[in-house]
Amino acid sequence: PGTLLPRLPSEPGMTLLTINIEKIGLKDAGQCIDPYITVSVKDLNGIDLTPVQDTPVALRKEDTYVHFNVDIEIQKHIERLTKGAAIFFEFKHYKPKKKFTSTKCFAFMEMDEIKPGAIVIELYKKPTDFKRKKLQLLTKKPLYLHLHQTLHKE
Repeated sequence: PGTLLPRLPSEPGMTLLTINIEKIGLKDAGQCIDPYITVSVKDLNGIDLTPVQDTPVALRKEDTYVHFNVDIEIQKHIERLTKGAAIFFEFKHYKPKKKFTSTKCFAFMEMDEIKPGAIVIELYKKPTDFKRKKLQLLTKKPLYLHLHQTLHKE
């Protein structure tokens, strides 16, 4: 069912971020079993700044897209996130032959990318590099994670 958390209470002058995960583009989207996305907020050393959340399993798979259309409430006011923090999205799916859930790819958003509206971010090869040192794009094809951000300020 996922492990999504509710929005934090608002505080005067502080901004909360809701990210709607719309869809992810993958060349073999239709073959992914029980796909979901793990969302985490990490500092430059890869340390969690908020609780890690999992989306429910994707709504549907269509052509080269896995559709989620799910809202993630970031569990910290934007102003309280440390410099260099990033929000990570790890795409995971079940592998029946190996009987475990595997991370297929990941994407991340840095603090300067937090602004209201739609955003598409590039996908990178696993393993997830929370320190963002050795990033390799997943493919040469233009495949992206499609997000929509809403900022809540009191």
